[in-house]
Amino acid sequence: MGYYDEHVTESVNRRRGPNRGSGKSAFIGAVIGGLVVLFSTPLLVNIGLLPYQHTTESELSGLPEQEAPQEGISQTISYDVNSDVTQAVDKVSDAVVGVINMQQANFFSQEGAEGTGSGVIYKKSGDKAYVVTNHHVIERANEIEVSLADGTRIPATLLGSDVITDLAVLEIDGSDVEVVAEFGNSDLLRVGEPAVAIGNPLGLRFSSTVTQGIISAKERSIPVDLTGNGQVDWHAEVIQTDAAINPGNSGGALINIEGQVIGINSMKIAQSSVEGIGFAIPTQIAVPVIEDLEMVGEVRRPQLGVGIRSLGEIPSVYWQETLKLPNDIKGGVVITSISPTSPAERAGLQEYDVIVSIDDEEINDSHDLRKFLYTERKIGDEVKLEIYRNGSKETLMVSLAEQQSF
Repeated sequence: MGYYDEHVTESVNRRRGPNRGSGKSAFIGAVIGGLVVLFSTPLLVNIGLLPYQHTTESELSGLPEQEAPQEGISQTISYDVNSDVTQAVDKVSDAVVGVINMQQANFFSQEGAEGTGSGVIYKKSGDKAYVVTNHHVIERANEIEVSLADGTRIPATLLGSDVITDLAVLEIDGSDVEVVAEFGNSDLLRVGEPAVAIGNPLGLRFSSTVTQGIISAKERSIPVDLTGNGQVDWHAEVIQTDAAINPGNSGGALINIEGQVIGINSMKIAQSSVEGIGFAIPTQIAVPVIEDLEMVGEVRRPQLGVGIRSLGEIPSVYWQETLKLPNDIKGGVVITSISPTSPAERAGLQEYDVIVSIDDEEINDSHDLRKFLYTERKIGDEVKLEIYRNGSKETLMVSLAEQQSF
C-alpha cells in the first residue's frame, strides 16, 4: 500500500511543478480585491451607488451614538427603578405608623412595659388625624404613642376598640401628618393579584418594612378565642396572603398595586412548620367598624343578653341527663346565664335552655348565633327563637337590644 501512495504523490507533484508562480499571484490578487471591496462598500453606500442602507450598532439598539469616554474620565449610568410596586409603596408608606403601648410599671421594674405594633393614618380632619390599629396592639395600655414615619412621637387618645374584629381607632395631633392612606374595596380582590404588607416587624428597629406577595385567598374563616378560655368564640373573616407578616406588623397596611389599603394586618400562624400564611382584616369589614369606633367609641351590635356555650363544649353525658335533649339533637347553644332586665329575661328565657334556631336559621354553635345576630339583624329587631326546655320544644319571640361590652 505504501508503494501506491508514494507513486500517486510523486505524479501529482510532477504535474503541478510548472504552475507554482501563477498560484501565488492569484492568491495575492484575491486578497487585494477583498480589501478593496471591504473599504469601498461603506463609501459607495453613503453616496447612493449601492442599494443598501448602512446602520450603526447604536442605531440598531435605539440609542443615540455617544462619543467614547476619554481616558481617566468615569461615567455615571442612571437606571430607572420605578415600578408599580415602588409607586404603590411611595403613595402610602408615610401613612403607616408605629403604635407604642405603654403599660404601668410593676414592682420589679422602674419603667413601664412597652409593646409595639403598627397603625394606618386613614383620615385627617382639622388639626386632628385618625389611626386604625389592632385591638390587641393597644390592649391594657395606660398610655399610647404613635411614631410617625420620620420618627416623631405623638401622644394618642384611644377613641374606641372592638375585640371581635380586633380593631381600634386612635386620635392624634395632625400638625405633622402629611399623608393619609386611601381605602380600597376588598370585595374586588382576585386571588393571585399582588399584595404588599407595610409595618414594623419586631418593633420600631425595623420600622416601615415592606414585604411583597400575593392574595392567597379572599375569604378565610379563622377561629378566634375572644375570652381567653381556650374555646372558640368567633370566626374572623380575613384575607390570606403570603406577604411576610411578623410580630409588630399587626395593625399595619395590606395594600394593592394601586397603593390602596385593602386590609389591616392582624395575625399570623406562628408555627415552625408553617410559612407564608398571614392574615388581614378586609376593608369591607373594617371600614364600618372604624366609623363606629370613631363616632361613638364602640360597635353597636344587637344582643339577647345571655351567657352561652356551644352544645359541643358540654360533655355528651349531660345532653340527656341534664338538658333532656332528644337523641336527634346534635347541635345548639346552651344558655348559661341571663342578664337582668335584658331582652332574654323579658322574653322568659331560662338557664339551660338550648337554642336550636333563630328565625328558622339552624344554630349549631355560639359562632352561628353571633354571626346571625351581628350580620343579619340590627338593634330593635324581633326574632323567633326555637329552644328545648326540659325535653320540650318551645318558641319565643325576643326584641334585640344594644350589646354591652363583650
